[in-house]
Amino acid sequence: MNLRMAALLMAFLVMGFGDLRGSFLGIAREVFGISAAQGALIPLAGASAFALCALPVGLLATRKGKRFVLQAGLLLTAAAHALPWVVLSRYEHLLAAIFLIGVGMTFLLVAGNPLLRDVTEPARYSRNLTFAQFFKSLGSIAGPCLLPPVVALGLTWKGVFPVFALASLAVWAVITWVPFPVTPAERPATLKGMLGLLGAPPLRWKVLGIFLLSGSEMGMNNFLASHMGLTFGMDIQKEAITLGQGLFWVSQGAGRLVGALVLARVPTRRFMLTCAVACLVGLCGLILGTRGVAIASVALCGMGFSNIWPCLFALSLEARPERSSEIGGLAVMANVGGAVLPLLMGWVTDLSSVRFAFLVPLAALAYVAGLARVRCGTSGCAP
Repeated sequence: MNLRMAALLMAFLVMGFGDLRGSFLGIAREVFGISAAQGALIPLAGASAFALCALPVGLLATRKGKRFVLQAGLLLTAAAHALPWVVLSRYEHLLAAIFLIGVGMTFLLVAGNPLLRDVTEPARYSRNLTFAQFFKSLGSIAGPCLLPPVVALGLTWKGVFPVFALASLAVWAVITWVPFPVTPAERPATLKGMLGLLGAPPLRWKVLGIFLLSGSEMGMNNFLASHMGLTFGMDIQKEAITLGQGLFWVSQGAGRLVGALVLARVPTRRFMLTCAVACLVGLCGLILGTRGVAIASVALCGMGFSNIWPCLFALSLEARPERSSEIGGLAVMANVGGAVLPLLMGWVTDLSSVRFAFLVPLAALAYVAGLARVRCGTSGCAP
């Protein structure tokens, strides 16, 4: 493995730190006395940053270069993680920090994937991207895994923030030190071109699927600890996070490694359907199961969620592969579903209980499973 690839894998690790916000819903309800619906503003803050900044950051990359954007994102991420350590006395401060973390993550996501392509042989890009996503999973696991020992050491839950700030700065130093190739700037996709593609129903359905999938994954990330704590009596700052978000992200990491092997032998559509069905079974276990069943269901959901997004994105390119840049832009913008569905889950929680909030991702994954059953092309769709 060369230095450039190793440095980028470290950057993908930092990208996973953004998923730390999913651990804060239950803690924020306990510390700030907010409702479940108010707690859903946490994913809204992160997803809003992504939705607002994705296209402007893409334009910046064409002017300043992808490496510059990646470096700026690492510095923004470090500053955003340092903010709660300095000032965090009100819920609004937490939301502001999460929004800034989301801005930093946007910089990293916009620059990371294409920069990886620049330093990778074309035949190995898919494999390396899958491996990089595994490193991102390790970053996602870091938050839920670090919180319990930080609390056990006598620090508050805010003690994880300086750890991530220092890690981001360290990776920035590595990216700055390692030389990267200078590549010609690419013409960014235009908003007009992207929206025009939605006129074709097959792509519109798949973009809606990405919207629902992103919302479901963020909803899982935000409500699993609350479910484990409120429904099964686990400690919200320790066991509930470890067996909620922690197990969910560990399972996703394992699922991505397995998926890289399976997709070499199994058609994308069939594997996506298998993963969606696994998610549906796991969500039913979370809603109806006992404590033991719920824990097993978290692992099953993590394995299922891990590979649906790349499968769904690949299927989105079936009809118009020559418009991959525009379709990629639509997929990025569709991630705003991560702000909408958690709001619905918070509303259901306030009306009934957190157990039934998982009916929202259950309905969304049923739609995604339906997409895996329909083959669409330029001439139409068929089962």
